[in-house]
Amino acid sequence: MASQLPPEHTAALQQLLEGLASSDNARRSSAEESLNSDWVANRPEFLLLGLAEQMGNAPDIRARSFAAVLFRRYASKSVQKDGETKELFLSCSPALKTHVRNLLLRNFADETNGSTRHKIGDAVAEIARQYADADEPWPELLQALFQASKSPDPSHREGAFRIFTTTPGIIEKQHGDVVQKVFQEGFADPNKEVRLSAMEAFAAFFRSLKKSAQKQYYGMLPSILHVLVPFKSEAETDNLSKALMALTDLAETSPIMFKPMFNDVVKFAISVIQDKDLGDQTRQNALELLATFAEVSPNMCKKDPNYATEMVTQCLSLMTDIGIDDEDASEWNDADDLDMDESDLNHVAGEQCMDRLANRLGGSVLLAPTFQWLPRMITSSAWRDRHAALMAISAISEGCHDMMKGELDKILDLVIPMLRDPHPRVRWAACNSVGQMSTDFAGIMQEKYHDVVLRNIIAVLDSPEPRVQSHAAAALVNFCEEAEKEILEPYLDDVMKRLLNLLHNDQKRYVQEQSLSTIATIADSAGPSFARYYSTLMPLLFNVLDRPLDESSKDLRTLNAKAMECATLIALAVGKEAMGQDAIRLVNVLGRIQQSVADPDDPQGSYLMHCWGRMCRVLRNAFLPYLPAVMPPLLELASAKADVHLLDDDEQIAQLEQEEGWELVPVRGKFIGIKTSALDDKYMAIELLVIYCQHLEGAFEPYVATVMKDIALPGLSFFFNDAVRVASAKLIPQLLNSIKKAHGPTSPQLGEIWSVTIRKVIEALASEPAVDTLAEMYQCFYEAVDVAGPNCLTAEHMTAFVTAVDKCLGEYQNRHEMRLADAQKPEDERDPEDEMLYAIEDDQTLLSDMNKAFHTIFKNHGISFLPYWERLVNYYTSFIRSSDETMRQWALCIVDDVLEFCGHDSFKYQPHFAEPLMAGLADPIPANRQAACYGIGVAAQNGGPAYADFCAASLERLFAACQHPNARLDDHVFATENACASIAKILKFNANKVQNAQAIVEHWISTLPIVNDDEAAPYAYNFLADLIEQQNPAVTSRVPQIFDAVVQAIDAETIQGQTAERAIATVKNLLRATGANVQQIASQMPPERLNTVKRIMA
Repeated sequence: MASQLPPEHTAALQQLLEGLASSDNARRSSAEESLNSDWVANRPEFLLLGLAEQMGNAPDIRARSFAAVLFRRYASKSVQKDGETKELFLSCSPALKTHVRNLLLRNFADETNGSTRHKIGDAVAEIARQYADADEPWPELLQALFQASKSPDPSHREGAFRIFTTTPGIIEKQHGDVVQKVFQEGFADPNKEVRLSAMEAFAAFFRSLKKSAQKQYYGMLPSILHVLVPFKSEAETDNLSKALMALTDLAETSPIMFKPMFNDVVKFAISVIQDKDLGDQTRQNALELLATFAEVSPNMCKKDPNYATEMVTQCLSLMTDIGIDDEDASEWNDADDLDMDESDLNHVAGEQCMDRLANRLGGSVLLAPTFQWLPRMITSSAWRDRHAALMAISAISEGCHDMMKGELDKILDLVIPMLRDPHPRVRWAACNSVGQMSTDFAGIMQEKYHDVVLRNIIAVLDSPEPRVQSHAAAALVNFCEEAEKEILEPYLDDVMKRLLNLLHNDQKRYVQEQSLSTIATIADSAGPSFARYYSTLMPLLFNVLDRPLDESSKDLRTLNAKAMECATLIALAVGKEAMGQDAIRLVNVLGRIQQSVADPDDPQGSYLMHCWGRMCRVLRNAFLPYLPAVMPPLLELASAKADVHLLDDDEQIAQLEQEEGWELVPVRGKFIGIKTSALDDKYMAIELLVIYCQHLEGAFEPYVATVMKDIALPGLSFFFNDAVRVASAKLIPQLLNSIKKAHGPTSPQLGEIWSVTIRKVIEALASEPAVDTLAEMYQCFYEAVDVAGPNCLTAEHMTAFVTAVDKCLGEYQNRHEMRLADAQKPEDERDPEDEMLYAIEDDQTLLSDMNKAFHTIFKNHGISFLPYWERLVNYYTSFIRSSDETMRQWALCIVDDVLEFCGHDSFKYQPHFAEPLMAGLADPIPANRQAACYGIGVAAQNGGPAYADFCAASLERLFAACQHPNARLDDHVFATENACASIAKILKFNANKVQNAQAIVEHWISTLPIVNDDEAAPYAYNFLADLIEQQNPAVTSRVPQIFDAVVQAIDAETIQGQTAERAIATVKNLLRATGANVQQIASQMPPERLNTVKRIMA
């Protein structure tokens, strides 16, 4: 076919391609410069047309392939045209686009070399993707691909399915029968590569469909599974591996599709995992397929008779595939790189799978098949079996927590002896188990098992192998992080003696580094009692930190960083006074190190930031002279922009895939690369700014304007990273407080920064997409309003706030309705239960923080907020009568705020809440019952005479709430005590309509004491003091009961200050007036309460 390009352009392009392919660097660089500055910039249409022609006309296979690769790369380049950003191909003229796409299809049909056809197919797929994204048609494409799928040439058929894989959207709108026919023919193709491509294309196509459209293709599963069987029987390990990946894609998309054949799938995948003649990657892909089912459809896995038993067996088998050719672990122990990537090894795949199974299936399913094996394995003569058993315990302890915590005695009986195993890798695994269990069973491990754990793990620090020493020290970190200082105290001398020995042993630097981390953790947990080791440790740490580092000693930087961490955590533990002049010396050392850090990869840099934060907490205002040196690098990190790259070609993508700290996000056929390591640094820096602001308060004021403008407020809309937005939300109230402390609550400085800040915060309430982060935004709002104080919100602010809340509640209702609809589906079609529970928990937190926002507004603005609040009354009316406990609680709490802060002005809304509030007194949910009780109490206290009938009518139900069968149990006691306090408020503030008040008072005495709720208690005990002062017969006839109620409240510290003093004085007067025998009354009390009696009577 004759070229449409002028001959001189064709010749120039051929010369360009030769230059780009040249091995001569100078010639290739010159060609690249010409390509970008001339062809792309000045004649892009000639470039794309010429490359399309070269795909078909170049006599050399390599030239045709190279032209196809270049075409695909440059067709997707972004260019500016008519004020819009477009991809290069779509920016071309309609006539050229039509001609080029016809050339592409002709080249694809005519190419005889399979590899080159694949590259041309990739170019076709790129143009198809661009048309699909732009919602423009390419009418000839689909027919050409359907024809290619029937071609006698297998590579042509394969090429068609490869294009379908890349751009499945082009067949989405076709009739289902047509699509099924094409894929069924592909699955039955005589050529194995075509069958595999058809399977991969179907997985991509199926994933692109809406759920409602997927069901019509469920029946194709037998044909799909049939593709895998020959690959296994013929040991086609690479093809089988790819097919399993496609099948995993289908399982993630629609596990319900597999339900009729799930047992067959399990048996086939297990047979692949068992077959050691297949490659490790293939066996791991089969494991991944089955693990995916556990994650997306745990109920289907639980119901299968073979799944759990077979999966546990295969995981444990894979976990024994470790340390081949290293029987005595000498190579393992000699290694210096402890961070070597082992994620592709069988034993790691087995461990990770056990963890996933435990988290998704739970102990009721997994423990029985696991412990069918573990006792045998842990007593095996083969060290690999013992190692696998211990690592399995580590892997499942989090997911099986609820069932394992009751069996810890038996489990530790298996694990603890292994700390003395003759093989070092088994001892290492035992340390790993102890460390993991110390985290997963935090609290019970430290309180109940501290002696057996610490005595045995401390002894392992004396092991001859450095890796075992290091891991024992790491396990101590896990244990000590969760331990109270009283538990650690008896073991400190023993553990510190051994850790100091490890510090002095320079056999392996990683042992010294871990020892420093462990000492730092122990200091943090032990607190001031760590001071006795200060004089020994701090000189050692100064010796390390004072040592100059240069290029030849780069490998010491991590040790230095750990020493800084250890020194500053010790400083935090022992305090400024105990450090004396060392505190200033340490800060000066940190300053010197900061000046020496030039390499961005130097670990000392990130450690320094946290060390400065700790020293600020130690020194407080004495830290101020060092702020000018500390702040610039911190502000630079905190204000960093997102490092985001649009990746145009495969080389860039491949390069970033190999680098740590990058996340690749697919977007419209391309990838966006986001440097997540920089985002982590930004988050950490903002967190440290929160610490400085909290501890320096007004002294931080010189930095507030810059931090607010450049970091905190922009951070609220930093959508690349949730953690950055959360940290920014925590920072804002602290910055406002700093201005308030420095200039005063009514200062123009606070007013100026407030007006800008509150507008941005309310904007964040309306725009935040993540539910859990939105809760943090509401917390930011109410803490900021609390700082700014009364009448800080304008009418504009209140309107915008209510608009944001309206939007939020509407979205919450939609989520709630979707969950209700999901609950009506068959069990296997529902969303995973734990995902639903997490979503419910996030919504509960959101509504709780929204409630606090309303509480804060009403507290600071009172009735002026009511006109804006009225816009939301329909939500209250709906929610307060809802069958959903979260909705009821949300509505009840806001009604409480209206009653508390709006007094008699709230009465106009009584029709909306009177009946539900009364019904709430019998709510089965204790928190809702508490809210209803509290609401009636504040109505009595603040509502005035208008509420008298309502309050009197509520008494019977309040007494019923006090007599709930579980009234004094932990979950219910706050509701009970609020009911008691509310009865007291009615009797004290609003008793006009109460019938037979004296009988009510006598009945009320029996609802005391209040020993948990220190907000409710003062109302009850002040009313009790009133009764005593009035010499009411209800108290004079019940002196022992009254005295005991006061003693219990004093003992529990629910009343303090003036309330406690008044209660004590009046009860002593009561004792004197009635001549009651205190000793006789006290003799009936529990012994632990007698000290309080003595204190009262002193």
